[in-house]
Amino acid sequence: MTSSSSAFEKLLTGRGSRRGLWLLPLMIAIAMALWLAATTSQFGQSSNLANLVAQGMPLLITAVGQMFVVLVGGLDLSIGSVVSFTTAILALDLPGFVTIPAVFVLAGLIGATNGYCVTRLNVHPIVATLSMQYIVLGITRVLRPVSGGAVPDGVRWMVEGSLFGIPLPVFWGIVTMLVAWKLLYGSRYGLHLFAIGGGVASGSADAARNFGIPANRNILLAYVICTLFAALAGVFLAGRIVSGDPNVGLLMELDAITAVAIGGTQLSGGVGSLHGTVIGVAVLALLSNGMNLLNVTPFVQTAIKGVLLMAVVALQSRKKIGL
Repeated sequence: MTSSSSAFEKLLTGRGSRRGLWLLPLMIAIAMALWLAATTSQFGQSSNLANLVAQGMPLLITAVGQMFVVLVGGLDLSIGSVVSFTTAILALDLPGFVTIPAVFVLAGLIGATNGYCVTRLNVHPIVATLSMQYIVLGITRVLRPVSGGAVPDGVRWMVEGSLFGIPLPVFWGIVTMLVAWKLLYGSRYGLHLFAIGGGVASGSADAARNFGIPANRNILLAYVICTLFAALAGVFLAGRIVSGDPNVGLLMELDAITAVAIGGTQLSGGVGSLHGTVIGVAVLALLSNGMNLLNVTPFVQTAIKGVLLMAVVALQSRKKIGL
């Protein structure tokens, strides 16, 4: 009896697990969905559920990318600007076969620059990516000072269309999770990320290198993956708003970090799970959708997300002051 209760406690709190705390957020997400279904007549409507998926998809994509960086003990504050930058590029008066590959190439270069600054120049991840945030945001506002332009029709169809009667945003989510799962759990690269982050979290940043793991290369690649996912989220958002918008990615990096933390990924690195991140996104999406249905102002919603981030980080165990 004692062993079973101890095992349940570990599962509930995430202690001693590489996957972190994810069961409690899952219970919260289920409770929120049931409460919203019971208290608001609009929540269970098919139109609202479809809107919930479409609204949450950019956050899911960016949060999954952010998780790769967080697992190695880093943060990427540039992804919101990358999302806005992507919509601005897609809204240029150029054909889609030019702009769509261009946004991913440019996003990869942004991520590689972030990773180089962190691994080679030893710039703190927050400083490196915050600097990049300003650089990318400035370029975005030169290209598109205000919302406008038009994205290729194909981009719009990929977001608003359906396949076999299923809305295409569902497939965006499935593909995102399959790619992330393959990288994290179906390759040696994923094992290296957990090993690198575990060393960073324990105060031994060189532990992975001592076992022959090319830490710098893997960390740099994590930043590239993060910005590539941000570009993918930008393509999705461009298809939703059908234009370029320099402000559409505003604070998206903080929402992604909050979702990752809610899902049990330790911001100090080395602990986390893909399904936990998905659960964290579900909690935030349900929270936003519910507050919209209850006519809560966006300003209050932003404040509540800040409280959530502070709370989940405070609950994570750490040996010293920091993430």
